Amino acid sequence: MEQRITLVTLGVTDLARSTAFYERLGWRGQESDATVFFQAGGSAFVLWGRDKLAADSGVADPAAGSGAFAGFTLAHNVRTPAEVDTILAAAAEAGATVTRPAAETFYGGYAGCFADPDGYLWEIAHNPGFQLNEDGSLTLPDFGA
Repeated sequence: MEQRITLVTLGVTDLARSTAFYERLGWRGQESDATVFFQAGGSAFVLWGRDKLAADSGVADPAAGSGAFAGFTLAHNVRTPAEVDTILAAAAEAGATVTRPAAETFYGGYAGCFADPDGYLWEIAHNPGFQLNEDGSLTLPDFGA
């Protein structure tokens, strides 16, 4: 696994309120499918509904009952679907708990999730719609195009 984080996703309770907050700070995002993406240097910062993020990560949302969901995930995007499988296996071998086995995604990619020993969630994803540059940096597409 290369040493980089490509996306940080916050699970928010009110997408419009959170988007407005970051826009007030001067950030400019793009909304696509009830998700707001902000280019942040060579990575992306993402706002998504907390319940949707928990469900997508394969864990329970403590706001909805009990569980260990902290309200955000870290993402590591890779160049091929095979890399997703390789990294999930390596993470499990290193002591992680796979919370969502790798599978095709609703956006046409392939991804799975694991929790590190402290319960922090990582998504390992191949997203053919996101440009992953040679140096590992991410360039978001123009969602309006």
